[in-house]
Amino acid sequence: MKKTVVLFALIIASLIVFSFKRSKAVNDYSGYYYEKINKLNKEQLSLVESIKSNDINDPLNKNKIKQEINKARRALKGVDFWLRYLEPISYKQINGPLPVEWETEVFEKFEKPYKRLGGGLTLSTLYLDEDKIEKDTLLKLIQQSITAINVFEQDSITATLKNFDHFYLCNRLFLLNLATIYTTGFECPETEQVIPELKWMLNEVSKINNYFNMAFPNQALNENYLTKFELMIQFVKSQPKDFELFDHYSFIKEHVNPLFSINQQHIRDLKVVSKSYIDYSLNKNANSIFSKHLYHGQNAKGLFIRVVDPLVLAEIDKLGKLLFYDPILSGNNLRSCSSCHKPTEFFTDTLATGSLQFNRSNLLQRNTPSLVNASFNHLLMHDGFHISMQNQAKAVITNSIEMGGNEKDILKKILSCKDYKTAFKKLLEYTPQEKEITFDHIASALSLYYNKFSSFYSPFDRDMNNSDKISANAKKGFNIYMSKAQCATCHFAPQFNGVKPPYVGSEFEVLGVPKDETYKALSSDRGRYEINPAFETMNAFRTGTIRNAMKTKPYMHNGVFDSMEKVIDFYNDGGGAGHGLKVDNQTLSADSLHLNDDEKKLLIEFISTLTESVEFELPPQKLPVSNNKKLNNRKVNGEY
Repeated sequence: MKKTVVLFALIIASLIVFSFKRSKAVNDYSGYYYEKINKLNKEQLSLVESIKSNDINDPLNKNKIKQEINKARRALKGVDFWLRYLEPISYKQINGPLPVEWETEVFEKFEKPYKRLGGGLTLSTLYLDEDKIEKDTLLKLIQQSITAINVFEQDSITATLKNFDHFYLCNRLFLLNLATIYTTGFECPETEQVIPELKWMLNEVSKINNYFNMAFPNQALNENYLTKFELMIQFVKSQPKDFELFDHYSFIKEHVNPLFSINQQHIRDLKVVSKSYIDYSLNKNANSIFSKHLYHGQNAKGLFIRVVDPLVLAEIDKLGKLLFYDPILSGNNLRSCSSCHKPTEFFTDTLATGSLQFNRSNLLQRNTPSLVNASFNHLLMHDGFHISMQNQAKAVITNSIEMGGNEKDILKKILSCKDYKTAFKKLLEYTPQEKEITFDHIASALSLYYNKFSSFYSPFDRDMNNSDKISANAKKGFNIYMSKAQCATCHFAPQFNGVKPPYVGSEFEVLGVPKDETYKALSSDRGRYEINPAFETMNAFRTGTIRNAMKTKPYMHNGVFDSMEKVIDFYNDGGGAGHGLKVDNQTLSADSLHLNDDEKKLLIEFISTLTESVEFELPPQKLPVSNNKKLNNRKVNGEY
């Protein structure tokens, strides 16, 4: 009995010791979080005092304040790993890239866009560079940041630190941002600070990794990850401080992407649970940043979302293909989807600035967007009007100046064809939400069909995934893309469009696109303003993808440029404002990029590696027969 009591006491004692060690480890991890928060707060309070006590319009004082801001930015980089993930809205008050952003995120895109005010360190630096600055305005930007920091000390946020799940989700976003924004100057106005800040941040995250492993030994990062992370730090230390000379290509391919793969495996193995909308679009099964499955933008299946059987999907695909080429979808039975979205031209029209209108006389105001990779956008069309591929299809079909049809008549014509009617009836069992054949069935078959052409990879993807190699000049071009040319501050990997990590929204930019190449007037198209009227949205357009750009001219929303060389010159000269046009809200810098001819050629060589190996198909040989004889004269592809 005495031995039993002693043994029991030893067990209890060991449990207490283990519990104490465990508690201390967790406290060390969360304690480090608080330490970094307090450091950031302290630096910003010091910055406020410096601003209050100095003449901020004096050049010497202005330089001193910039140095203070840089110290605060370093402190931010020590805690950025957590903040950016845990509360992204408050984060924009600390390090917002723009004073105002109008957002429509994937899970809220049924609602009107909402306004987000930016504040903090990036905007403070930019403000200091303006001609006339006021102390109160600068102080307000910093005070917004200080107020936002308090959010990250609230229980609703800090309670997250008690469970291991958050770490791997924070880490995933951190790695994605390493590949897309941390090295590009996207939110670091002084480009000479980009690489020093990166070095500082990586050292700080290395400490976070160690604290996490001590706190959660059963869910710790494995040795392979830690070893590769230290190799990444050594690589960055060996690089020049100038971000234009930094090897972005090797950094991403040899370091960031392999780490991302390991972190994804951790997420799966540990069954990490997310409760944050930040993870809404991301796919835990993607093993590479350059996977076409990294994130979900659109539901290409529409009503057929429940269908997983390959044989059934093949039937829907076959049906969608017929519909895509069939002018029965138009009001006059002379025009098909393929009339404007020519499959062999990457589903766009490379021969015109805009396709013919329904009346056969006028051209459409906007350039035909490619349907390849459309599903990687949360909002569609140049102005972001449509929130789903199916809505887009229906709108084009029923638009009086595009295909000129109406839903009731088209559905009647479709059902007059035995082959269509039989196929759709067979598919009704897979759409229990719809008891009868509807126009949504047609739109869903169409989107499922053309979306399959978005699953192909480019030489650059294959290089990043170690199954191909691009040229040395293409690598140089990529490094220019990521740095001096500033392309990557708007066109983000892996889709090189306006969807950046965590891939839950589509961005819009004001570039000052001219009416024509004379630059005498701005394009009259108001773009996003027509959807959401605001100063910031006037002449704003959704940032499209650079994938397949060498095959999808003409360029810009109005097709004003017919070569990639002209597009690069437009950006190099500072967009519309750089060419002397009045564009008060231009988001593109009006300053020259100072790209020389060789750099422009290298840039084009990189862009060429983003041309995907799409396997196009021949059109159907014939179309379904209708019991209405007047419909049986229609031609595959239509007549115009």
